[in-house]
Amino acid sequence: MKQQTKRQALRQRTREQRATRRARKAVATGTPQTARTHLLATGIDPTTAKRYAPAFSRGVAATTTSETSIKLKGRTRKAVTVKLYDQTAFAARPANPIAAARFEQAAHTLAA
Repeated sequence: MKQQTKRQALRQRTREQRATRRARKAVATGTPQTARTHLLATGIDPTTAKRYAPAFSRGVAATTTSETSIKLKGRTRKAVTVKLYDQTAFAARPANPIAAARFEQAAHTLAA
């Protein structure tokens, strides 16, 4: 495995801090945000937030949905639906008991 140089480590840390700051500002506005943004605002690193956002959003009812376009290969774009959550909806327990137990475990580790 290749070891990071000091410059690479500094740049990565800077990117993560900026992403966290943007997420906290976005959540503080009170407008609904994606699950990934909520996870970033709690202090999780961007890579982990991107990985676990679908699990957090799976059992929670979305406040609203929005449509955005993603870029595919070449010049092709595709419209996708994005679930958005306000602060109370994101903090709510999921309806599914299994998802609720996982959510509770994750929330406990996030609070620590």
